[in-house]
Amino acid sequence: MGYRPRIVDAELDELVGGLPAISVEGPKAVGKTATASRRAGTIHRLDDPGRREVLDAAPERLVIGEPPVLIDEWQRIPESWDLVRRAVDEDPSPGRFLLTGSAAPSEAPTHSGAGRIVTVRMRPLSLAERAVEQPTVRLADLLAGDRSDLDGTTSLTVEDYADEIVRSGFPAIRELSGRLLRSQLDGYLDRIVEREFVEAGHRVRNQGALRRWLTAYAAASSTTTSYDAIRDAASSGEHDKPAKATTIPYRATLEQLWMIEEVPAWSPTRNRLRRLGASPVHQLADPALAARLLGVDADALLDGTPAGPPIPRDGTLLGALFESLLTLSVRAYAQAAEARVRHLRTRGGEHEVDLIVERTDGRIVAIEVKLSATVGDDDVRHLRWLATTIGDDLLDAIVVTTGRDAYRRSDGIGVVPAALLTA
Repeated sequence: MGYRPRIVDAELDELVGGLPAISVEGPKAVGKTATASRRAGTIHRLDDPGRREVLDAAPERLVIGEPPVLIDEWQRIPESWDLVRRAVDEDPSPGRFLLTGSAAPSEAPTHSGAGRIVTVRMRPLSLAERAVEQPTVRLADLLAGDRSDLDGTTSLTVEDYADEIVRSGFPAIRELSGRLLRSQLDGYLDRIVEREFVEAGHRVRNQGALRRWLTAYAAASSTTTSYDAIRDAASSGEHDKPAKATTIPYRATLEQLWMIEEVPAWSPTRNRLRRLGASPVHQLADPALAARLLGVDADALLDGTPAGPPIPRDGTLLGALFESLLTLSVRAYAQAAEARVRHLRTRGGEHEVDLIVERTDGRIVAIEVKLSATVGDDDVRHLRWLATTIGDDLLDAIVVTTGRDAYRRSDGIGVVPAALLTA
């Protein structure tokens, strides 16, 4: 399989051309090494035990070579971060270093690297990057606020989206099918529990408890379920419930491994919205991991087969994981536009908007995710409320669906099939 172009390619090309050191961070198997290697003049692979032994003995070699020098899995020799920082202090020429990391090191570098090393986040493949359709609606255009007409048609159905959820956005894994795909996802999760936790500096005494917690977290995808409720669901049927002191490190380490990427609550600065909730929306790095933890395939998602611990949610598990897939995708598109992704929920739950894409000036695009081919007035009531509440700060509003056509409703709210949205 050849290299699959990524949205982050354009960002990296721009940054490498103007900055001395770039660190590409994200979970294992998202393609960081493949993407960075295409720009590297010298490559130091620290996941190679033999190479790492040499560099452990003589770490100064890490910053020597034809630029850009790529230090792959830099966290395995945490000293490499400070070596790069000092090298940049001595010579800040553009395009000198690339680093990739699948985890924050257990011992933080002595210096943050601020002003010297710029971090770029890389995620599993978005829907647009999977090339399942030719997108016609750009998030960048929505963020421009001109409310232009929307068009485009897709043949993808809800069955196709269910298949995309379970196939994953890991480039190599998604090329597999059936038992091969399931075995690779199982192996991925096994490595996280059995090896990556230890390498990240956290030894797990009870791997079964960690797996149960991770499964309960997967069941809480696209919800704001409290961590106490997740802990209770993970220990259902167990005689002894694990203490918070046991489960808090689970979440911290999974964040360290880039396996959890929650959607923070939106805290607006340009308007007078009050009484907004502060709880994050739970999301794993890829909805395929959630589906595998819960033991469901595409057919089970479509059938609504009960799965996993009892976590309250609005709607079906398929709807929750469809929102996870859209969140993953929108984050990639927003990053290209230098925007950030949040969610909105009032404290009493009267109003909520699934995704808020915020420009640096505080103005936003609001996105609702709807597991349906059609959109009625009731589906846009929260977007209408938001438009009335914040006025011109709402640049645009859309509902992302499983339907066929992209268009604007008579009230100006856009309707966009998920496969037609891109950066």
